[in-house]
Amino acid sequence: MATIAFYGPDASRATKIVVSIIRHESAEPELRDWQLVHGDVRNDEAIAAEMLWHMEQHGVKSTVMIDGLLGCPHQEGIDYEGEYCPDPACAFWRGRDRFTHKLVK
Repeated sequence: MATIAFYGPDASRATKIVVSIIRHESAEPELRDWQLVHGDVRNDEAIAAEMLWHMEQHGVKSTVMIDGLLGCPHQEGIDYEGEYCPDPACAFWRGRDRFTHKLVK
């Protein structure tokens, strides 16, 4: 199985796509991501082809994809410490629910 999630500096532009391959029920997901500085990964044919090839190579039989974006493309604990990304380009996500995009704080 594969899960696909999109991330971006705001709710309208995806600059990062993450594919998680889950080989069996108790397995840890194997993550792979693709990113763009400019444009939207959802419109990049080369990224789509490489992502599909990656899933085919892992024998993916089913895919789950979330509708919309799940937050900024930076990872807490890797790219920054704290509750919110300090990158000014990602200010949209501060205080927002990642699924509804509504302000909660």
